[in-house]
Amino acid sequence: MSALDLPAENRELSPYTGWGREHWAAIADHMLLSLRPYFSTTRSHVNLPGPTSSSGADSDGFEGYARSFMLFAFRLHGERGDDPHGFLDWYRAGLLAGTDPDGPEPWPAPGEVGQAKVEAASIALGLQLTRPWLWDTLAPAEKQHVIDWLAQSPHGWYPDNNWLWFRITVETFLASVGGPHDPDRVMHDLATIESYYRADGWYADGSVRAYDYYCGWAMHLYPLIWVLSNGSDAFGSRALDPVFRSRLTEFLDDYVHFIGADGMPVLQGRSLVYRFATAAPLWVGAITGATRLKPGTIRRAASGVLRAFVERGALNENGLLTLGLFGEWPQMAQTYSGSGSPYWASKGMLGLLLPADHEVWRAVEEPLPIEVGDTRRVVRAAGWLISGTRDDGIVRLYNHGADHAVAGDRAGDSPIYARFGYSSASIPPLIGDTIDSPVDNSAGVLDAGRLTHRTGFDRGIVGDDGTAAYATSVTHAHWVDSSGDDDGHDHGSGREGIVVDAPDLRTASIVRGAWEVRAVRLSDAAPSVSRVRVSGWPVPSAAAGTSIDISTDADADAGSTVVTVEAEGLVCELIALSEGGHPSVHEESGTSPIGAVTTVPWMEFELAPGETAIVASRLARSASAAHARPRARAVGTSRSAVLRVTWDDGTSTVTF
Repeated sequence: MSALDLPAENRELSPYTGWGREHWAAIADHMLLSLRPYFSTTRSHVNLPGPTSSSGADSDGFEGYARSFMLFAFRLHGERGDDPHGFLDWYRAGLLAGTDPDGPEPWPAPGEVGQAKVEAASIALGLQLTRPWLWDTLAPAEKQHVIDWLAQSPHGWYPDNNWLWFRITVETFLASVGGPHDPDRVMHDLATIESYYRADGWYADGSVRAYDYYCGWAMHLYPLIWVLSNGSDAFGSRALDPVFRSRLTEFLDDYVHFIGADGMPVLQGRSLVYRFATAAPLWVGAITGATRLKPGTIRRAASGVLRAFVERGALNENGLLTLGLFGEWPQMAQTYSGSGSPYWASKGMLGLLLPADHEVWRAVEEPLPIEVGDTRRVVRAAGWLISGTRDDGIVRLYNHGADHAVAGDRAGDSPIYARFGYSSASIPPLIGDTIDSPVDNSAGVLDAGRLTHRTGFDRGIVGDDGTAAYATSVTHAHWVDSSGDDDGHDHGSGREGIVVDAPDLRTASIVRGAWEVRAVRLSDAAPSVSRVRVSGWPVPSAAAGTSIDISTDADADAGSTVVTVEAEGLVCELIALSEGGHPSVHEESGTSPIGAVTTVPWMEFELAPGETAIVASRLARSASAAHARPRARAVGTSRSAVLRVTWDDGTSTVTF
């Protein structure tokens, strides 16, 4: 396959990214053409190199077909059937071979391989979008084979999460073509999904506190495409349409603030191997009009995301998406991840459904919120604070509400869910010792060098007083002795094992600009003095031996201990704002997809029951403006204690 050949940039239409629809189309075609050498003989499978998932190689090959089938469908629909590369012939042949039970390469049966239920939704969605050019051209016997295969999908066990939308999508397509379906089951699934809704446009991915990109690329994408599909009227889509539209509008008001000025979204949650699928809900807003964002802002955001990943090596030298974040990093694979999994990134190309004359393609790009000024958002549903700074383009997420668990759970912390902080410029170490002893953006009790976990914490308050945002939570700290035979791949939840309890910790974050002030209070009921560690941001660097400036100084004004870590344009400061902080720096290798080496500063405190440790933490670009360090103190005792933070302009923020 030849190298990616992109059109010349258009800086008049796209002053921020230079990219327009022709760039998106070129990348989509490059992705599809690059898959051709990997199609099986009958074209029903796309057998890509890479690790095999828990579902097996046959399922992975089908996954490669089904997920790229979505991308093909977006292209064909957006071009109104024009198909100069002959993609239709390839995918038509694969569809017929995959659904032929007597053929040499049938697809795995959904009743036998659970992953096939996910991919069945991609097939149904693609058939819906390409109906005039594909479905309507099939012979009756061919249609019956497709119906018979899809009709197996709705039966059996489905997990309590976004998978229910896969079943609704398949059953609605079956209803539209006279296939077997169960209206009561569809209505029950819709009601169950409604129970996942929380507030302000945000869904959890199921009954647990799983807030992540599935809210956008699943919980908002499928319903708003579904209401436009044939057959959905029978299930009340007309009444649900305004509800879904209103929620997407609210969601996108928050969502656009998750994207950094360089196009990278905040790196948090599972399935990050889907990369630019994070652009999907933006395109849903453009397709449906269910957004307050301007068309030029939508395209700037989406093109920024796509360009950020493409320029960082998301497509390898063969034009393939691999298991990884930028380039290939197989350790990012979770149990369900196979070589075809990354092609859910196709969802991020949803905008290609829109023709070239649509306003989202014709409008001049407009800046992201972070390019206009500093931003701050409170996401009540997830217990998150979002802070973006214009001078360095970084977005930071502070987490007091998500852990991929429920209150009272006693599992270990999942690095992609349970940290106190995430950003568009960093990612936690994902493998190694951090699974059993959290490293970055943590606050816990130490025993023999191991830090406690916070999963199952109690949520507190979230808010914004106009000067700063604040959030609190109470950690029922615990150590988890796992079996040791877990390879680190999972579905998002932390490891389970033998639990040993530690004292409770009450933690508060007060956030303004690049700074977080984090206060950690040891429970009055703690049996004795405990050693508490509070850690800062993970700073990535390219290789061991990279120059990193680490310094420990005394701030004469506040008498504070300061640790600074700087590498490759990023700087993290961690400051002890209360007495007794003992600084240290942790460095590890091979545990992050964005840097060979990860360095994390931390402070350790000896706390008696009822005492509070306070730190200030900052992540910024090295060249960004230096802002005065905040000052903070804990006032009062026991339940009456409050945290007061004073900022450089003299304003103060107080939280409990």
